[in-house]
Amino acid sequence: MSFGKAFIFSAPSGSGKTTIVHHLLSNHDNLDFSISACTRGKRGKEEDGKDYYFLSLDEFKKKIEEDAFIEWEEVYEGNFYGTLKSEMQRIWDSGKHVVFDVDVKGGLKIKEYFGKRALAVFVKVPSLEILAERLKDRGTESQENLEKRISKAKYEMSFADQFDAVLVNDDMERSFDKAEELVNEFIDK
Repeated sequence: MSFGKAFIFSAPSGSGKTTIVHHLLSNHDNLDFSISACTRGKRGKEEDGKDYYFLSLDEFKKKIEEDAFIEWEEVYEGNFYGTLKSEMQRIWDSGKHVVFDVDVKGGLKIKEYFGKRALAVFVKVPSLEILAERLKDRGTESQENLEKRISKAKYEMSFADQFDAVLVNDDMERSFDKAEELVNEFIDK
């Protein structure tokens, strides 16, 4: 079994963590994205095996029973997300470091699993008002779901101090630079 380092980016939905992760992946040949498994439906142009492993609820529960996950969570009622052990090993076997784009609870569980081999970064939105605006701009959420996500974001932001670093995403270019700096420093450790 080979081992590399792990980079965990967590944040409330709409904070910009996925954009930051995509930037890192396009600028670092030695990083690869850990594709999460989930039970939610596809959004827009998402592809199975590229954006997520889209599993039925029964398939997901079977993998839980098989202990196939590093971590998993019922993020919203009936919507499960998880990190497959096989996905992490696939990346390390290719000689790369693994990058996770996960919710806050999942990020903390992954950090606990990997310990000092992982850098956990909390991507923080400047305010809940800005977060609400970003989520509305997506155009993918009903008003009820939007309210649920804002409520969940308030809760998730209380965990920021449990992460190794907090990256305030108030300007995307600055956030890209800060993320690059954090990754490069941790790789060089």
